[in-house]
Amino acid sequence: MKKAIIGKKIGMTQIFKEDGTVVPVTVVEAGPCTVVQKKTVETDGYDAVQLAFGDIKEKNVTKPVKGHFDKYGVKYARILREFRLDDCSALEPGQELKADVFEVGDHVDVSGRSKGKGYAGAIKRWGQQRGPMAHGSKYHRSAGSMGASAYPSRVPKDKHMAGQMGNKNVTTLNLEVVSVDAENNLLLIKGAIPGPKGSVVSVKSSVKVAK
Repeated sequence: MKKAIIGKKIGMTQIFKEDGTVVPVTVVEAGPCTVVQKKTVETDGYDAVQLAFGDIKEKNVTKPVKGHFDKYGVKYARILREFRLDDCSALEPGQELKADVFEVGDHVDVSGRSKGKGYAGAIKRWGQQRGPMAHGSKYHRSAGSMGASAYPSRVPKDKHMAGQMGNKNVTTLNLEVVSVDAENNLLLIKGAIPGPKGSVVSVKSSVKVAK
């Protein structure tokens, strides 16, 4: 991973290219993020950097977190996340990262918490088909067979059943950065990203080479 930043999903819109092509984009308020701690192989066994994002009042910071921020002399923040970058040598505690760490044309992976849909049945959650809707049928929207009775005499692992839908960590790969507004700390990323409006997301350099 070469670059990373924490941001907030603003919403979706569209922009027009010079040839008139419409491009759907997601607007992300990327940063400013403060470097809190830099980890090295010598001290921690691996190279990483901790970034903080989002203002918070001092009275709302817990004592352990407050001590962590005070140790490195940086302002308090609501979100604290760690990224393993290929090269952290140029980063120091207190340094500020903004949206201009990325450039137009970069490919990024965006991680966030997907929208929670609550408790959902197997049809909505997994796309299963319903049973006959006739009056004589005893099966309409149930999950169906739970497995064989003799062997293995249990419900198989990962059986598609009703349960909590959404509200999980999701990463969307290989999204293109269409525009960078360094003055307002905005990134325009092509396509949709996980999470509802206002949710916190992590924007990282893509781990796969885009075709």
